[in-house]
Formats: sequence, structure tokens, C-alpha cells
Amino acid sequence: MPPALQNVLNRLHSRMAREDQLRESLPAEAFAARRGEMMLAIGEEAGRFLNLLIKAAGAKNLLEIGTSVGYSTLWLADAARVTHGRVITLDINPGKHTQARENLAEAGLLDRVELMTGDAAESIDRLAGPWDFVLLDTRKADYIPCFEGFHPKLAAGALIAADNMVYPASQHTRAYQQRVRGTPGYQSVMVPIGNGIELSRKQT
Repeated sequence: MPPALQNVLNRLHSRMAREDQLRESLPAEAFAARRGEMMLAIGEEAGRFLNLLIKAAGAKNLLEIGTSVGYSTLWLADAARVTHGRVITLDINPGKHTQARENLAEAGLLDRVELMTGDAAESIDRLAGPWDFVLLDTRKADYIPCFEGFHPKLAAGALIAADNMVYPASQHTRAYQQRVRGTPGYQSVMVPIGNGIELSRKQT
């Protein structure tokens, strides 16, 4: 791993640890009020898994729905560097995108990423695809609307990784799991890494 990328990841890992401590110390309502300032990232184990998955698949056209401060984007962009690909990442929060841009630049990966700020479903409608890989890690109520927007634009053999299948528990993620598994032409499995990843593959 390039030293510049490792340095940024180390800094963000320290931030995640501090935020985890804060989550444990605050009442649920108080933490929820401060969610907008938190990373809420996929975590190192999930990041490494997705990085390896993209490299193994040779995926080049990567879509990330839910950038936050760019932690997962770093792992995707590093994989895209190897596959000679590119990442388009979507988030509605301009402040988070500013942080993500700074982190990607510091890691030397900004040239692999296009950041689009705005409503995810609307942004997906404007993008042509085809996508080889999608990371779905946004507001959970938007999982199904986003899936409906991007799944017709997936390449054959494309992979979808949807985060937070186990934690935090949500009726929306359960509904998404049922939706993707009920869609013809897809294979899915729940991978017990990080907060739980529903990994799906478009067969045709």
C-alpha cells in the first residue's frame, strides 16, 4: 500500500476509534443529533474486503452511493488504481465531500475519483453506466430507490455490496435484501464482515 494512503487511513482509523468511544458515552438521542458530523464508515475489515473483491473481479467502473468523508472511497480508489478504473461517488452533504476530496488528494488518489454532490437517486438517473461494482452505503430508506435506479445500468457480472445488513438493524435494509434477492438474474449472500454486507452479483 502506498505510504500516503496508509497515512490517511491511519488518521481516519484514529478518528473512528474516537467516534466509537463517543457513541458509547452518549445517549442514543444525543448521538443521533450529531450523526452529521460523524464518519459512520464501513471499517477497515470491510474496506480491505471490498478492495480485494474489486481487484479480483477486475472491476473498472465503480459507483459509490454514500461518500461521507471518503474512507470507503479510498479503498475503492486504490483498487481502481490497480484495475485502471474510476470511481464516481455520491453524497448529499457538501461538507463531507469537502473532507473526502482533501483525504483523497492527500492519499494521491483524487485523479481516480469524481465526486457528485446531491440527491443520490437523482444523480443515478443522470449517470449512464454500465457499472461493474456498486457500494451502497447511504440513508437506509434510499437503498431500494437507489437499487431501482442503478440495477438496469449494471454490466453482466457486476457486483453490489450493500452495507449495514446486521448493524444497525433496520427494516429498510431487510426490505432491500428481500428486493435484491427477489429480482430475477441476481445471486446474493450475506457476508458477515464489518456491519454485514449483502453481496449480490448480476448474472446476465
